[in-house]
Amino acid sequence: MGERAWALGLMSGTSLDGVDGAMLLGDGEAVAGFGASAYVEYTPDERRVLRAALAQGAQMSTIDLRRASGAFAQAEAVLHSAHLRCIETVLARSEHRPALIGFHGQTVMHRPQERFTLQIGDAARLAQATGLPVVHDFRTRDVASGGQGAPLVPFFHHALARGLVAAGTIEAAPIAFLNIGGVANVTWVDPRMERPEAPGALLAFDTGPGNAQLNDWMMSRCGLPFDAEGAVAARGEVDRAALGYMLEAGYLAARPPKSLDRTDFDPPEGFASLSTEDGAATLSALTVGCIVRAQRWFPEPVQGWTLCGGGRKNAHMMAELAQALDAPLISPETLELDGDMIEAQCFAHLALRSAAGLALSAPGTTGVAEPVSGGLCARPTG
Repeated sequence: MGERAWALGLMSGTSLDGVDGAMLLGDGEAVAGFGASAYVEYTPDERRVLRAALAQGAQMSTIDLRRASGAFAQAEAVLHSAHLRCIETVLARSEHRPALIGFHGQTVMHRPQERFTLQIGDAARLAQATGLPVVHDFRTRDVASGGQGAPLVPFFHHALARGLVAAGTIEAAPIAFLNIGGVANVTWVDPRMERPEAPGALLAFDTGPGNAQLNDWMMSRCGLPFDAEGAVAARGEVDRAALGYMLEAGYLAARPPKSLDRTDFDPPEGFASLSTEDGAATLSALTVGCIVRAQRWFPEPVQGWTLCGGGRKNAHMMAELAQALDAPLISPETLELDGDMIEAQCFAHLALRSAAGLALSAPGTTGVAEPVSGGLCARPTG
């Protein structure tokens, strides 16, 4: 292991629930320890502004976005305020001061087929407010090099799996990390491989919708940000015709690596006529069905699926998933991991890797031709 440093990672996902922040000790290769963490929920007004920014991004062309000046200013103000609240909370709980911050920002548009991805957020302003270097813009170089730009968590999953094997917590055999955020993604990890960029060490891709469509459905029908515990979906009946239509999407038949934008899976015409319960049940079944179909691409069967992200708290969805998968679901807490903070910890890890000039992605994770580093560093003036 090289020289260790503490880093603070920040993540705001497409579910638009809030900001996660977490401290991590490492050298960009191995993880040496975890520190304080915090979750700051967006207020209803903040969530409204961010939803408007995502809607604006979905409607604009890449040319419009490049020419747009200040189009996302209001959303960036919201992001700055919420991220600063999260940083202050983490630091108040921490015994350590980070050497740097890993700031993902908020994805408002992701079109890798056009070699374009956009995460808004003012890293320079955040660096000035905190007095710390802020590593950001993690995806652009990968996309510009022909990669999907997502998912970026796999290199961190590899480090976690290697650590769990070394501790004797899991077997030295392939394991899957399943993250159900706004979009769901999976990482197939072979912890027997020493380096994450080694051929055969990782396979990662977006499986399909996660929480985003279900959350949007609940907001439009009930004014609620999500289906708590999956209670609404549990009362409904799956519309098999609508589900079959969505599961026929060409994306699911495409070979990974591959990635999605939040808006890529649109329900069929007439979906809006479903009851709130039936719509929720159908969208939950869509997430499960896409994850089940992901297994076909694994090079080897896995010893289990480690669950991450907010979707793992949807009891109805997890029960359906447990019945449908070929290997058991594993709670990260049984592995002494914090399932709520893995993505925030990831961006602390990636910030350390970026600072060390190490790769953040590889052919098996984003489809880029060769391992690619990435990230820019905003430093406080003075």
